[in-house]
Amino acid sequence: MTETAPTTSTPTEEPAFEAVPAQAQPLDVGQDRQWATLAHLGGVVGALPSYVIHRVFADRGPFTAQESREALNFTLLPSIVVLAGIVLSLVPAVGWLFSVIAAVTWLWLAIASVVAGVKVNRGEPYQYRGNTHLYDRIVASRD
Repeated sequence: MTETAPTTSTPTEEPAFEAVPAQAQPLDVGQDRQWATLAHLGGVVGALPSYVIHRVFADRGPFTAQESREALNFTLLPSIVVLAGIVLSLVPAVGWLFSVIAAVTWLWLAIASVVAGVKVNRGEPYQYRGNTHLYDRIVASRD
């Protein structure tokens, strides 16, 4: 029987660790338009998508910053109305009225969000008619 001597392994050169930059990279034009479009289209489900997009991507793309803020300002009040309508629809005798108000408000919000999303996807900035700028007022009152 022959025994083999243990071989000593030579340390292999591993590539140096490359850290991820601390600052997020700016969005290119296509990504900027994509996130701006998604901020508007997210209005179909309420104000949360535009809020998240605004908080995450506003510093990375000017078009996304502008359009996500516009979408958030517009969708915040109707989202509150829809949620209040859903809660108040549980009230006996008048609940049906609040359900109708919530449904009509959501339908209006969904249609306006899709129209805005289509315009923004073409690269055109969009401003909603009747925008209350509620988010801007809330932010200004906290400062």
